[in-house]
Amino acid sequence: MKLVITTVVAGLLLGSAGAYAQSVDIGPGGVSIDTRSPRDRAIDRDIRREDRMRERDRWERRRAYRAERDCRTVTEVRETPRGEVRRTTRVCD
Repeated sequence: MKLVITTVVAGLLLGSAGAYAQSVDIGPGGVSIDTRSPRDRAIDRDIRREDRMRERDRWERRRAYRAERDCRTVTEVRETPRGEVRRTTRVCD
């Protein structure tokens, strides 16, 4: 009797979860049901995008700092028949 009641309750819960679910995923960790609304998922997606942009900006600032520290600007001046020619290059060690 307990088995029948447990089976019926489990069936009702799984049946009702599908009605509210926005997304059902089957993956290596098992079955997962996403009950968030499309608006909530869009908000989460925007937050993740902002986090990625923030991380990318931080990485670019760090790379620019290292480039400034490890590089130098070299200016070569050459005399040509038409006048003085200056060539500026950036040399990174």
